[in-house]
Amino acid sequence: MDVVLGILSIIALLGLVGGVPYALIRFFGNPLPESISLEALTQQVGFQTVLDMLAILVWLAWAQLAVCVFVELWSGVRRVGVPAQVPFARGPQALAHRLVTAALLLFTAAAVVAPIVNAVSAPSSAKIAAAQQAVPQPVVQEAESLTPVKKVKKVYTVQPPEGRHHESLWEIAEKCLGEGRRYKEIYELNKHKVQPDGTKLHIASLIRPGWVLEMPDDARNVHIVSEDDSRPEILQNHPDKPAELDGKNTHVEVKQDREGDRSRDTGPSNDAFDPEQTMNVRPSVVQDALEQNPLEQTQNVRPDMVQAPADDGLDLSALPDYVAAASLAAAGLLAALGRRRREQLWARAFGMRQPMPSGPGALAEKALLLGADMQGTRLLDLGLRHLAKELGAAGRTPPTVYGAFLAPTHLDLWIHPGDKEAPAPWQAVDGGAVWRLDATQGLRLSEQGLTGVLAPYPGLVSLGANDGGRVLVDLEAAHGIINLGGPPEYVTAALAAVAVELATNTWSDHMNLVLVGFGSELSMVAPDRITSVATLAEALPVLESAAGEVQSALAAVGADSVLTGRARGVHGEAWMPTYLISAVPPTAEEAQRLAALARTGSRLSSGYLIAGQSTPGAVWQWSVDASGQATLPALGFNVKAQLLPADQYQQVIDLFRAATRRDGQLMPDPSPSGPVGHQLQPGFQALAEIRVLGPVDVQAVNPLEADRLAQCQELLAYVATHPGGVHPRVLAGALWPRGVEESVRDAVIDRAMDWLGDDVNGRPNLFLDMEGRLHLGPFVRVDWEIFKELLRLARQDPQQEVAILEYALNMIRGPLLADRPTGRYLWLAGDPVESEVTARISDAAQRLWQLRMGSSDAEGAISAVLAGLRVSEGDEALWRALLRAAHATGDANTLQFWVGTLRQRAANAQYWGRLVPETEALIEELLPSAVPSQVAG
Repeated sequence: MDVVLGILSIIALLGLVGGVPYALIRFFGNPLPESISLEALTQQVGFQTVLDMLAILVWLAWAQLAVCVFVELWSGVRRVGVPAQVPFARGPQALAHRLVTAALLLFTAAAVVAPIVNAVSAPSSAKIAAAQQAVPQPVVQEAESLTPVKKVKKVYTVQPPEGRHHESLWEIAEKCLGEGRRYKEIYELNKHKVQPDGTKLHIASLIRPGWVLEMPDDARNVHIVSEDDSRPEILQNHPDKPAELDGKNTHVEVKQDREGDRSRDTGPSNDAFDPEQTMNVRPSVVQDALEQNPLEQTQNVRPDMVQAPADDGLDLSALPDYVAAASLAAAGLLAALGRRRREQLWARAFGMRQPMPSGPGALAEKALLLGADMQGTRLLDLGLRHLAKELGAAGRTPPTVYGAFLAPTHLDLWIHPGDKEAPAPWQAVDGGAVWRLDATQGLRLSEQGLTGVLAPYPGLVSLGANDGGRVLVDLEAAHGIINLGGPPEYVTAALAAVAVELATNTWSDHMNLVLVGFGSELSMVAPDRITSVATLAEALPVLESAAGEVQSALAAVGADSVLTGRARGVHGEAWMPTYLISAVPPTAEEAQRLAALARTGSRLSSGYLIAGQSTPGAVWQWSVDASGQATLPALGFNVKAQLLPADQYQQVIDLFRAATRRDGQLMPDPSPSGPVGHQLQPGFQALAEIRVLGPVDVQAVNPLEADRLAQCQELLAYVATHPGGVHPRVLAGALWPRGVEESVRDAVIDRAMDWLGDDVNGRPNLFLDMEGRLHLGPFVRVDWEIFKELLRLARQDPQQEVAILEYALNMIRGPLLADRPTGRYLWLAGDPVESEVTARISDAAQRLWQLRMGSSDAEGAISAVLAGLRVSEGDEALWRALLRAAHATGDANTLQFWVGTLRQRAANAQYWGRLVPETEALIEELLPSAVPSQVAG
């Protein structure tokens, strides 16, 4: 029947779009007049004139219909969801929608089954196919059918009015079906059926709150209930605003096989992959089957279907919440982690991948990614440096800042004494007691314009947070000792949080952070900032020497404060701070020496935070109580304290310990994969494609709402990078590290299944196996799996190695899952896939470079290295290979071009900075007078 309707729809479209204009031209002639004369306005209107006017009206109606057909056709082919509305064309567009939809049904398979990859070349295609045929494929047995589950239906509960607004069928159709014009389908399903209040639906425009409407099978944002439930029961169980994620649904719809011929074999052979092993059900169906038929579970499903293996994921209940809550410290730690990993990359050997953290260390990285406030860190850094630059240019000394408040919308500096003259874009508020920088204006500040500007307030550190934002205090503003008191475990946690943030913040330059009695491990995090000693007696000489140097510098420039020196930008190193963080209370003598250091007539670049209940000479009393509240009465602060408890501090240390390893982990040779091998054979046509070697890109069978795209893309990327299968519970821990209800998880999986659609045999392209794990079907192509298979084939065939490697590297668009949005893909923390992708692609690029250089093809060698640099821009081993290839071209300008590019990339990269000595030595060897005159764009 669908085929007949499709053929009739095509005939009707051809007749309307092509036949109507043909008939008009055939019988009425060209609608455009050969000449225009004003006399036509004064002539008598005859019969021919009336016919001409009617013809023009028909032409206009045809043009409107043609536009509607084009809009509907574009929407259907491009899968953009709800098509655009053509103005004043409600009726014609509805007709066009029905005709185009019916017509496109005939072409669904042809539209989505398009060639995605052909063989590398005619000779290499044969080699690849021959290699695949030689690989034995696993044979799996056909699974037994599942126990039938309870039939379900989708319903929508009409909600009470909000103010004067009442729900309508059109509005419900828009929310649940994506198209308001489908309200008639809802009406047809529910007309004349008795509702909970005893009335019936007779008129489509009249519905009442509390009515329970049955919905079409493809409806979204609905309740899924048993088919046996009555409307009063449904209303009682689901009175609230309906949503498929309401947490009450325990039944899901079983997707039925499509009608049609299943006999044709156009894909991988059954020896390579048996599609009968797919469980054509949604995730919670297995649990329903077990609950409804407990005595039959041994015959139909195994008990471990719904049990996540212990080694499939981390214990997410141990996610270090204090690490995630320290948002500024988290941002600094991530920056430091990036630098450590870049150093790891420089030491990586061929065939090895960087070691990744496991267990607690991986959880710490995930917490850092969850909590890091990158924008707030940037606002602090750029805003404060810009303030110093403007004040210095005006000959003004920056004010004393005793505290700061960082909110999502602005940054406040609490200054003393007040000053109403704040440099733009800063604004003075509260009579000049507060200088405020709007976040939007602050984030527009240019980093280039602040190069060389010294950080004016490097001692700002988080005290804690309240509902509105974070409160920071300036250690230098105390002009003396700050005493930190409270229960010992809370004091230690507060000291650790302060030390970590100071060691890694970006709103300071060089710093000497002297830690007494704790924190020796932090030298792995910030070795250029940390000095760790056991006693205050060891620290005091360092502090006294630093204070003396600052006083000498102040006298040399005639300044009364380090703020003046920092604003002027002279003697930069002299104003670099030295801060003491001590977990050891001072003796009476040590307290006197510390007080003497602080008693100066001018502000020095120093600060002293000492643990203890009552330190002699302390000017500020900072306390943390057992409820986690931090108070600083001298400044009137009372906030939720920023803490880093001992166990979570250790997790951070474990993370950095893994990042400082240089041994690497050996990567085994890629193993054969049945479905992937067949996907490389000539003539294979994929139904869906998931690309992860660059920005994530999913080409699927069915359309998907734009607001669902990011979540479904991440789900499919996770499954694609874990081809062994993913249990839904492990998937939930990866995508929702803070936890998620099973109903939410299952709804997202269901949505992804619908998006990928079914294969030519009517089975899902995303399916559950008999172990309850999610897999991609054999008609789904994943670029990472294809890349690994090509590497295996290249090693087997030396004659075609160059061609295969070149083909493989041409697939690379960027780093794994590049440009991923903040807050997503946190599962990459601790997952070896990212380091494996980087290592394998870099090794493939180096191997192709070696082969090209061996055949005296320097230009080809450069292209090979550039493919590797698309994934790992900071890999200096690749850069050295590039420089050698540029030198082999014999063109000095080419070599100088790439040397200049390398230097600029290193200078601008977040975690790079300086080139390693080996690279500098090579540049000196190849181009002794290297002066970058050009820079690659």
